[in-house]
Amino acid sequence: MTENSDETAPGIPAPEGAAAVIDTDYEVGQNNIDGQVGPFGFDIHNPVFLISGLAIVAFVFYTLALPEQAGAAFSWMFGAVTKGFDWFFLGAANIFVLFCLFLIVSPLGKVRLGGAEASPDYSYVGWFAMLFAAGMGIGLMFYGVSEPMSHFSSAMGGTSAEGGVRTDWAPLGAAAGNEAEAVRLGMAATIFHWGLHPWAIYAVVALALALFSYNKGLPLTIRSAFYPILGDRVWGWWGHVIDTLAVFATLFGLATSLGFGATQANAGLNELFGIPIGPSTEVILISAITAIALISVLRGLDGGVKVLSEINMGLAFLLLVFVLIAGPTLAILTGFADYLVAYVQYLPALSNPVGREDVNFMQGWTSFYWAWWISWSPFVGMFIARVSRGRTVREFVICVLLIPSLVCVLWMSVFGGVAIQQVLQDGYTAAQEAPLELKLFKMLDALPLASITSFIGIILVIVFFVTSSDSGSLVIDTITAGGKVDAPVPQRVFWCIFEGAVAIVLLLSAGGLGSLQSMVISTGLPFTIVLLVMCFAIYRGLRSERRA
Repeated sequence: MTENSDETAPGIPAPEGAAAVIDTDYEVGQNNIDGQVGPFGFDIHNPVFLISGLAIVAFVFYTLALPEQAGAAFSWMFGAVTKGFDWFFLGAANIFVLFCLFLIVSPLGKVRLGGAEASPDYSYVGWFAMLFAAGMGIGLMFYGVSEPMSHFSSAMGGTSAEGGVRTDWAPLGAAAGNEAEAVRLGMAATIFHWGLHPWAIYAVVALALALFSYNKGLPLTIRSAFYPILGDRVWGWWGHVIDTLAVFATLFGLATSLGFGATQANAGLNELFGIPIGPSTEVILISAITAIALISVLRGLDGGVKVLSEINMGLAFLLLVFVLIAGPTLAILTGFADYLVAYVQYLPALSNPVGREDVNFMQGWTSFYWAWWISWSPFVGMFIARVSRGRTVREFVICVLLIPSLVCVLWMSVFGGVAIQQVLQDGYTAAQEAPLELKLFKMLDALPLASITSFIGIILVIVFFVTSSDSGSLVIDTITAGGKVDAPVPQRVFWCIFEGAVAIVLLLSAGGLGSLQSMVISTGLPFTIVLLVMCFAIYRGLRSERRA
């Protein structure tokens, strides 16, 4: 290792000031295969691209050829993983939170990403805005109303058991007949799924990518974080396995989100225009939106995803403000503080990985969420890493944990809070009784300008769909190009098409959305192990920076 170096991976700025740059003979792209097929160029990592691509092609054909058998297999996987490894997902997520808190108070928090003299690439306002953008997505649109309402309803319903096993879906011990406590418990459970734990998962991956790329001069891939443990073996099969797992996790995490987005957009279009609900409409939606995402891919980051993200952020902010003003504003604002207190109060019990009686909530909600967040972590982590150069580790972790968490809590408090107040104050139960994908639109129905706001909601889902597909294609392509950030565009087109294809075949299989959940759980399990080892690698990497 050397104190400083002007050489680093292509596309990655060299460290500024003292930094423990890793001295390795590996060059980005040295294992790549490049060439031309007609007018299309390619520059792919061998064997990560080939293994990932062929495995996903085989998976798509299997699911289409034998949908009933595939659906049964997905259902079995979901049950086996959530019931057998629920303690593992919860325990691992707790470790990620504790690790992040340790970095905040530790002297290691003084390390600056990009070298001791690096300055931030973005102002606080710009950086916070991008962290805010990272905290928004299809999930917030899908679950913003449905999750607080579902937890509130199940908590109000109390507990039920059969053969000594809980059969209800209420969190913890429920709050039968106690409206005020059912609201607090329901919102605390929702914040638990969207607060510190998921953002600690993202922070771990983002910090690893930023540290080993900006400070150590290694390629912008997941395998680089394991250099302190594996040394130059990380460029061999160990690294191939790590990056391939990251591709699978990201692809199926994105496919799950796209599936949720398609079902919600279909429900909204049916509500507004009477368009039929069903697999055919959802396939058309996914195909059409994937086509739009392809246009965004071809326009590039600045002309495509950046413009769409700015439009979406503006629309999301307007919708949030409108719902806040049109709903019971005072109750929402006072509830926001009370919900945060309830979250702190219930956090120890909600995060407990063993001895739980609320098995349906723990396995069907929390285990699935943690696997979903872990699957999304390479995608979101790379985005956060690319905008966080120049920040200290302490500054980075505090802001990545708190800013997006507060945005998510505010969103859930406004949308979920309005829906719950509609039930308690007005006796309006349409949102409570509607299926998950319709709850947002039923809540908006009771507010002024319902047709306009519902249409905006559909646009938001669709544009989140497009930006997620485009950005996800970029991340997967970077990994499968061996860390190159300027690989040929046709490769991103390939991954964009396959994200849509995987979402379609999983929706068409016998399990529908359940199949999507099964695959994200199954790919999230091995990648959880990768993240746990990554924490140790980050610790060793930061210690070497302190000595530089």
